[in-house]
Amino acid sequence: MCLAAYIPQTRLEPATRQQAWDRTQSMLEVINGLAGDTVSVCSDTASLREAVMQRRVAVVPAVENGHALGGELDRLDRLAAYGVRYMTLTHNGHNDLADAAIPLPALGNDASLHGGLSSLGREAIARMNALGILVDISHAAKTTMMQAVDLSARPIVASHSCVRALCDHPRNLDDEQLRRLRDTGGVIQITAMSTFLKPKSQGRATVDDLAGHVRYVADRIGIKHVGVSSDFDGGGQIEGWADAAQSYGVTEALLRAGFGEDDLPAIWGGNFLRVMQQSETA
Repeated sequence: MCLAAYIPQTRLEPATRQQAWDRTQSMLEVINGLAGDTVSVCSDTASLREAVMQRRVAVVPAVENGHALGGELDRLDRLAAYGVRYMTLTHNGHNDLADAAIPLPALGNDASLHGGLSSLGREAIARMNALGILVDISHAAKTTMMQAVDLSARPIVASHSCVRALCDHPRNLDDEQLRRLRDTGGVIQITAMSTFLKPKSQGRATVDDLAGHVRYVADRIGIKHVGVSSDFDGGGQIEGWADAAQSYGVTEALLRAGFGEDDLPAIWGGNFLRVMQQSETA
């Protein structure tokens, strides 16, 4: 499983930037400290596969929100030393790297701050490529995402997003974005967030709604480019998938959506592992 050091967006001021970096380090130290008799903290796909073979819990460190860097590019090297394998460019609210899909007026955000990526954000993508840290465009504005796919020499991922054609939410990717994601060799992980899967007016989403988004992506850009994501620690929970023990219900929904048994390993992490491994050749 992936455990992210989540950094909420704050104002872009010296003190809050430092606080973001301090929180990032503290959270990653906790994540790395989970390693023990039954848990392996994995910084590459080889160690992850080995942990699974040994029936150990495999934990992959990640960072949610490029605000974690506190505006300092060289901190990416420190994240790599912590074993971080992917980082979202933004969370909700613009930061020093890029514009977010959801601006935060409480932080003084207008619709756009940089017109997509900032110059620092462009440098960050190049450095992430070099370090083998995947660029994650979940939470990013469309302008940010489209510029990121042009710049990145490695596959782009959307670790927890859904399909905008099926649910018109700013956090979701439209068909143009899906095609560009495919062109990088990347993956979108359909997430168990009810409001991303169906309009709130239509009630709470189910595992069949999630499987429908997976089906849509597979039909349009190919099964190699889609997976699933719970986002349980970020509010993810739908009918039929409230915790890890109910994951079998997602598999059953995928089968009802027309996927075969041979498709399931790719959707249940295989595609994401592929792009992780590709990033390791940096």
